Amino acid sequence: MKMKKLALMATTFAAVALALAGCGKSNDSATEKDDGKLMKVTVYDDLANYQGTAKGWFAKMVKDKFNIEMNIVAPNVAGGGSTLFDTRSAAGNLGDIVITGSNDGRAKKLVKAGLISDMTPYMKGMKYLKQYSGATDAFQKVAGVKSGIYGIPASVSSSSPTSSSEGTEPTFGPYIRWDLYKEVGYPEIKTLDDLIPILKEMQTKARAENNDQKIYALSLFKDWDGNMMNNAKQPTTFYGYDELGFVLAKADGSDYQSITQTNGQYVKALRFFNKAKQAGLVDPESSTQNYDTMYSKYTDGKALFSFWPWLGQAAYNTTANKEAGKGFMLAPVQDMKIFSYGNTTNGSSTFIGIGSKAKNKQRLVKFINWLYSPEGVSAAGAQTGGTSGPEGLTWKMDGKQPVLTDFGKKVFLEGGAKVPAKWGTGNYKDGVSQLNYPAVMPNDINPETKYSYSYTLWPSVLKDTKTKLDTDWSSHMDNATTTMDYLKKEKKILVAPGASYVTPEEDSEISSLRGQIKTQIVNTSWKMTMASSDSEFDSLLKKMQSTVDGLGYKKVLKVDMKNAKDQNKARVAIKKEYANKK
Repeated sequence: MKMKKLALMATTFAAVALALAGCGKSNDSATEKDDGKLMKVTVYDDLANYQGTAKGWFAKMVKDKFNIEMNIVAPNVAGGGSTLFDTRSAAGNLGDIVITGSNDGRAKKLVKAGLISDMTPYMKGMKYLKQYSGATDAFQKVAGVKSGIYGIPASVSSSSPTSSSEGTEPTFGPYIRWDLYKEVGYPEIKTLDDLIPILKEMQTKARAENNDQKIYALSLFKDWDGNMMNNAKQPTTFYGYDELGFVLAKADGSDYQSITQTNGQYVKALRFFNKAKQAGLVDPESSTQNYDTMYSKYTDGKALFSFWPWLGQAAYNTTANKEAGKGFMLAPVQDMKIFSYGNTTNGSSTFIGIGSKAKNKQRLVKFINWLYSPEGVSAAGAQTGGTSGPEGLTWKMDGKQPVLTDFGKKVFLEGGAKVPAKWGTGNYKDGVSQLNYPAVMPNDINPETKYSYSYTLWPSVLKDTKTKLDTDWSSHMDNATTTMDYLKKEKKILVAPGASYVTPEEDSEISSLRGQIKTQIVNTSWKMTMASSDSEFDSLLKKMQSTVDGLGYKKVLKVDMKNAKDQNKARVAIKKEYANKK
């Protein structure tokens, strides 16, 4: 029934698109009058992990500056998938502000259906948006228009597309509770599988020290599952792969794998999870809890392995813990070569635009322009991005360099704090931008401070964060000053050049097949993770392979393989283009 319902919605949207095909050009007038009154703005946001009226210090900033109150509509919270997008599109009003992706021809569909507006009439004086004209020009091609500004790409950058876009930490990586790793004697880790007996020792120690049998090495969650089990995709990144549909593509274009491949990286990751489960290392609540519940376990020291620095470190590495020598740090897995995203000069496939039925479009464009300003980038970075927050609250200038305020140190280094009354109410972390929209890459240089938007790269912060934990980790990691320093020294990072590749629209048959297939893959992946034996794991794998093959997997895989190889062509082209400019 679910697939029939989705297919019907997709068909409805297609009908709307055809009906409005002649309305692609906006009839909006830049002379519309704005009375300045409070605007309750609906934001359709594929990146948001929050739904409802935005609250907290960032929402107050937006209201004070623009008299805008944001009501966020988030597919991630509303059950995932394309249901919400299809329903709202079919109704002819996606939102006043739209944050979504260009892939699969979505940008073209939105323009053709008249669901997003040309912002050109409102661009006068929008100096920050105009700085990224290369990105908007590139978006025109993606949107299938010869003129007009229908969207501004996210994650734009002025840095080299061949250099890593991350700051002191990569996006992905095997992070472990270093203090417990120290307690078990810093054993050698040749491969990821070698971590299992080590994590077992660490878990035993942690349980004994805290008198808590509910501490687990691994705690997982389902929220972000898509074409595959999201958590199982993460270990593949430790070996240079990233996903595109049902394909894992290596950053350098040297390998492409089907995720159902018996000895492929995805199945290896599932087998790693299952070995851990059989060893008693996987939180039994993993298949039922959401991200927030899992995150709280990291904060409380109840999980010992993290796929990302912005999970384990963000939740647990307070100044107090680090000064006591406790915290998450990158594990020295000898055979890893971590995937890294290169800087995207023309932005990513995600974009922000204005809904065609929005009122006071000029004010909305001013707001978007602000998101790309130094103040906006600092305040509104993605939740995992490490931008510095608002000047005067979390940081200030000390002479010619930025430094964290005492409040900023509490927020970023000590686990959090409540914002002062003049900035709003509640905890800082609860009041961050729920848009979760990275307009500009956080490691780009703020032209007003001459330092990175990311506070993690400031000399003052690097100096302040040399704790007992950092010193011990460094002494066992080639005396590296940061994680990225270690990975570069040891040649354990693989950068995918930052090309703004967008997957083309796929036909309805492929989309329908994909929906059925990914449900099978995700559900079986969780069963494989929780299997009680190797033989049960192998049996589930074979059943999954035969089931998806019967559903037309090879037909969909052929499309994804072509897209993955085309993506690599775009990466090669941007690398060549940049080299020619030097």
